[in-house]
Amino acid sequence: MALKLFLFALLLCLPTSISSSAPKDKEHKLKFNPYRYKFIDKASTFSASSSSSFSSSGKDSTYDYIVIGGGTAGCPLAATLSRNFSVLVLERGGVPFTNANVSFLRNFHIGLADTSASSASQAFVSTDGVYNARARVLGGGSCINAGFYSRADAAFVKRAGWDPKLVNESYPWVEREIVHQPKLTLWQKALRDSLLEVGVRPFNGFTYDHVSGTKVGGTIFDRFGRRHTAAELLAYANPQKLRVLIYATVQKIVFDTSGTRPRVTGVIFKDEKGNQHQALLSNRKGSEVILSSGAIGSPQMLMLSGIGPKRELKRLKIPLVLENEHVGKGMADNPMNTILVPSKQPIEQSLIQTVGITKMGVYVEASTGFGQSPESIHTHYGVMSDKNELFSTIPTKQRRQAYISRNKYQLQESFNGSFILEKLAYPISRGHLSLLNTNVDDNPKVTFNYFKHPVDLQRCVEAIRLVSKVVTSKRFLNYTQCDKQNVHKMLSLSVKANINLRPKQVNDTKSMAQFCKDTVVTIWHYHGGCIVGKVVSPDRKVLGVTRLRVIDGSTFDESPGTNPQATVMMMGRYMGVKILRERLGNKAGV
Repeated sequence: MALKLFLFALLLCLPTSISSSAPKDKEHKLKFNPYRYKFIDKASTFSASSSSSFSSSGKDSTYDYIVIGGGTAGCPLAATLSRNFSVLVLERGGVPFTNANVSFLRNFHIGLADTSASSASQAFVSTDGVYNARARVLGGGSCINAGFYSRADAAFVKRAGWDPKLVNESYPWVEREIVHQPKLTLWQKALRDSLLEVGVRPFNGFTYDHVSGTKVGGTIFDRFGRRHTAAELLAYANPQKLRVLIYATVQKIVFDTSGTRPRVTGVIFKDEKGNQHQALLSNRKGSEVILSSGAIGSPQMLMLSGIGPKRELKRLKIPLVLENEHVGKGMADNPMNTILVPSKQPIEQSLIQTVGITKMGVYVEASTGFGQSPESIHTHYGVMSDKNELFSTIPTKQRRQAYISRNKYQLQESFNGSFILEKLAYPISRGHLSLLNTNVDDNPKVTFNYFKHPVDLQRCVEAIRLVSKVVTSKRFLNYTQCDKQNVHKMLSLSVKANINLRPKQVNDTKSMAQFCKDTVVTIWHYHGGCIVGKVVSPDRKVLGVTRLRVIDGSTFDESPGTNPQATVMMMGRYMGVKILRERLGNKAGV
């Protein structure tokens, strides 16, 4: 069996276009392409010369579209636009295809743990004291998340003002390429039956749809545990019209301000060697720069380019292009709290497969069997942290210093079991994002204000009560063969885990509200910062300027479905088709 898996993994790494009649001559041997697609290359290849600040060869002329960020939305968007127009994608990270921490389910926690400069995950800590992460890799958040795939509900689509017919055509476009039906593990079955036992009904079976009750959703992990990311949607692209540059860090968007409205002309980006280049937009009508850098990166880039709160830009001496006080506002993150359920026996690894969608706007899920491996670890944070007192011998103070200094420690695993978690949908609490400096490589300052609104806190209390019923239900205990534990003891275990930097009330586990505050973590579903109607129009055009759009989760004022990745990928395809039809009508061919 191990040999079969090895051979399968080897085949996955081979070029997709091998011919059975390939020459055997050494000079004609096929070379392994770590980037998978011929249109992907390093940013330094953009220019023939790096002797000047901005250089361009005949190869690098102008583009109809420049997409900043080859992430969850950027990849399907670029693939779609390339069917008819020239597209340049500038991605600050590398490729996921040869990164084992990205590619395999078993390394999910290791990928988040790696805080090195080359990691696919860039860590940050919100001012709320909650550890978080943003993607830094082609494929974006689909490369570092838990892989769960579930569509948005019809009400979300209606509120977004989207065409339901095109939405229902765009989801399958994604699903055909990268989405799979999971094989349920024992614990996921236990969660399914326990949710039904405590009243989260009906059972809706396996479905991508967002419907109340208990269901099994899709996953971007295949049956071999290999992840399939948004980067693989580039397979739909026209290779003659698409160019993807990795390790291309955009410094700012360039504007012509001589007219009545600022007009985008291109972008300035830095390659992996530190050299700067300027990519130019075509003068053709309809050409645009499209920001797809996510809820952290997109508002940050707008401000670095001169669009944002006037006082904020003046403080950092950024030339004002357009004042908009709403850039970076309305930031929200769906708070998550967990109950740790220890087990006496080794547990099979599983990420999110089963979900309970309650009518009170709470989602219940589970992750199991993730201990820790000493391989390629730098530091970690969050719900499966190896750097907390529950999982290792490293104390909190030293752990925080390790996170900051990126030192490497030998780990001592001391936990085996399951994380039963609840995510709060539609939080009312809102925060904001602001710049700390003008270095795009540095994280901005982010505040989410978890549970600032009392309604959010009350809903969390109700959710923890529901989860408590789940972990003490008969069917859950029968499946897991765990001893029935006192709920307050399990809550205490979670509080002592120190999975965030917030002050704790360790002896006050009887207060569910205090438990919510003490143990809040992220599920990486943050959104906002470039909200529709305030920063962008319904068609995602940036208000007050021309030839600039934002197409990603920063435009949302709520997170769609149980997990937003399905809808973000769908939106990339959807908006690409809309743009092509606007420009070409029936000639678009999509």
